[in-house]
Amino acid sequence: MTVTNQGRDWSLVYELRWIIVMNMFDSASLTVMGTESATSQASGGMDASLGGTITSLQSLREHLQWAIELEHSTIPPYLCALYSIEPGCNLEAVEVISSVVVEEMLHLTLAANLLNAVGGRPRLAIPKMMPGYPRPLPHGDRSFEIFLLRFGPQAIETFLKIERPSSTGSLPDGENYETIGQFYEAIRRGLRELSATLGEVNVFCGDPGQQITDEHISSGSGRIIAVNNLASALVAVEEIVEQGEGAGHVQVWDGDSDVFHPKRDQVAHYYRFQELKLGRRYRRGDTPGSGPTGDPILIDWDSVRPMCTNPRMCDHVPGSPIRVAQQKFNQSYYALLQLLEETFGGAPRTLGSAMGAMYSLKAQAQALMQMPTEDGLATAGPTFEYVAPDRRAVRP
Repeated sequence: MTVTNQGRDWSLVYELRWIIVMNMFDSASLTVMGTESATSQASGGMDASLGGTITSLQSLREHLQWAIELEHSTIPPYLCALYSIEPGCNLEAVEVISSVVVEEMLHLTLAANLLNAVGGRPRLAIPKMMPGYPRPLPHGDRSFEIFLLRFGPQAIETFLKIERPSSTGSLPDGENYETIGQFYEAIRRGLRELSATLGEVNVFCGDPGQQITDEHISSGSGRIIAVNNLASALVAVEEIVEQGEGAGHVQVWDGDSDVFHPKRDQVAHYYRFQELKLGRRYRRGDTPGSGPTGDPILIDWDSVRPMCTNPRMCDHVPGSPIRVAQQKFNQSYYALLQLLEETFGGAPRTLGSAMGAMYSLKAQAQALMQMPTEDGLATAGPTFEYVAPDRRAVRP
């Protein structure tokens, strides 16, 4: 589907993008396996011959769960910026942010495919998925914290730091990494080394029926890769890294076409946010060194709802309208995470309920951003804080 700029409402664009995302989970069998390898070594024993940070199958599963947590951690700040844009304004920025959100969901799906392929169990509805903001990237450099911000220059700078490409020759780092690329390079190295020492059949011990594939969905941007051996696992990791950093660390392009403008090549996440910062698009021939030299991008920084930075429930009196609304949002959000976890766990029939919950969340977040804070200087916003199971919204 091609969506043109003329007469388009930003909320419709956002809904269309999310329909693409949620279709990723349709018609897929994702029965979670807890199967361990028949050998004690493959089931998680350490091997002194491995030189990387991932030296056992159990460590690999742990890091792939971290990958799910990492990809998810970027979505709330992107959504806050997106929701804060006034309806009908900054349509190019809406396209950029919504396209990145879709691809972060694609990356989360690929991470789940990887984890299922090695016999793990993807988990989403757990406390560590939502520790509140500000927060560092999960298991990353703790000197950098992600904030929940309304759309503006500060939010763009945060997004650039999240998506910052790795330097050429950066060492793999499975924990306390400085860039996401370093983290995935550690996973890539672990996949190779464990396959060499344990054998691919012992590493990729999950049920192939768990994999989400392009046969089931049409994501419109990027590829859903079924993982069943080392080669396909490395392709899945490369898809994640290229969409964030660009191809080969030397190009701005990620190899895909723009969903909104299919005839236009798409730049990686970092460079999409750089386009917003510099107010100009990349065109063929541009490089990371040259910067964008294409068409201008016009942004009205004032057409944004004044959401307060890092909304928290504890900033408001219990029982106050804002706190009640924030608690309801968090309950609904965790119900959505639970539905998605069940979908990854082999219950694709929950997709319909997840879709309904998705639209409800959007409305709840936008309503919060219309509620003035007690000091009258800003509006409230969603907090994305953990809600205990007994306090979550009743699910349909």
